[in-house]
Amino acid sequence: MKNQVMLIDGMALLFRSFYATAMSGYFMVNSKGIPTNAIHGFIKHMMTAIQTYQPTHVVCCWDMGSSTFRNELFSEYKANRGEAPVELIPQFDLVKEVVESFDIPNVGLVGFEADDCIGTLAKLYSHQADVKILTGDQDILQLIDNHISVLLLKKGFGNYQEYTNESFSTEKGITPRQMIDLKALMGDSSDNYPGVRGIGEKTAMKLLQQYHSIEGILENIDALPKGQQAKIKEDLDMLYLSRKLAEIKCDVPVTCSLDQALITINREKVHSKINELEFKGLTQYIS
Repeated sequence: MKNQVMLIDGMALLFRSFYATAMSGYFMVNSKGIPTNAIHGFIKHMMTAIQTYQPTHVVCCWDMGSSTFRNELFSEYKANRGEAPVELIPQFDLVKEVVESFDIPNVGLVGFEADDCIGTLAKLYSHQADVKILTGDQDILQLIDNHISVLLLKKGFGNYQEYTNESFSTEKGITPRQMIDLKALMGDSSDNYPGVRGIGEKTAMKLLQQYHSIEGILENIDALPKGQQAKIKEDLDMLYLSRKLAEIKCDVPVTCSLDQALITINREKVHSKINELEFKGLTQYIS
């Protein structure tokens, strides 16, 4: 039987779990005064996905600080994002302890984003396994390949939209790799880089469907409407920079062997951690 690897976007699951209850002011503060709502939801998301897809190997990837090589390339990268909510801060380290109690490796690298670690490991494992990436972040769709699919979290628990090479191209009208050039053209307001000013998603999609890549667009720039020509020529440097910011690096120096990622949950160890955090009602996810 072929290995089945699940790569978990830890930050995506943790933030999603936090805001699911934080908006109503529910933080699940335990007897030590520590908020645990994000961790509680994280465990439910993680274990529901593991029970649903039955991977043989699991790895959880994390951001390691807010500054990465992308901030060195463009100082405004993600500068629009505020500080993490005070109730979430103590849960960052605690959730990694929880993941460790499941004997699931925590992987992260200072100077890079979790996405870069996920991309690197996905490419590595795809030579000997089928890889599923669990996330809520559509940026990761660019990593889809023959043996790499993406599970996008939908509302609630246990609801996913699975994208493969075929289903992605059918729905979006472009290939996963073209997502990089799409974001380079239209920019990303969430990550705070502009792309080409005045080129939106609709126009960017049409250009990529016709000319396939930024290089193809530039080779045929004289065939474009005058307004589009002017916008692209004016923002050419930002176009190339935005592509560097958009592309997930798949060659960062992280290592985690398949042997390390083999899933072998020690129920006693997990229950001990769950009890320490004063969680009730999670036994169904761990039995």
